[in-house]
Amino acid sequence: MICSSCGKPLPTELVAFCASCGARAGGQQRAAQRSRRSPLIAFLGVGAVVLTVGIVAVPKMQRAVRQAAEVSAVQEIHAIQAAQTQYFSQFHRYAASLAELGPNLLPAELASGVKGGYKFTLQGRGGGYRVQALPVTYGKTGERTFYMDESGVVHQRIGPSPATPSDPELR
Repeated sequence: MICSSCGKPLPTELVAFCASCGARAGGQQRAAQRSRRSPLIAFLGVGAVVLTVGIVAVPKMQRAVRQAAEVSAVQEIHAIQAAQTQYFSQFHRYAASLAELGPNLLPAELASGVKGGYKFTLQGRGGGYRVQALPVTYGKTGERTFYMDESGVVHQRIGPSPATPSDPELR
């Protein structure tokens, strides 16, 4: 064996230090072992970082998608309200269904009753109407349900049950 620092031969394999320079014997072997282990350790380290980012980032992204769908649902409820106001001014009554508001006053997708992860229903009643919006898949496309009637006040409920006029107003 040869000393890695001064290059002089070492007398036996059992020597721990070089007698000439005092350097530790076997430095090259240990460095070779470390370099063979390094890719595995690096791979495990990168894997741990990716896993940590996934654990933190994915739920935040899912929450952001749900919140965006909820905001969109409220905007669609206001679009239905605007269409109802226009319908009332033309026919002196409110529409009884989304299909009745149809392609002239509402986009076809909204008039079909499902848009942006929410299911919308419109029910005409006497001299008024009510609109409800429920997530298509509770917990995935939304965590809140919404209600609005001819008063124009949107009510919300956290949970899968439909919102009602007695639920808190959306602010």
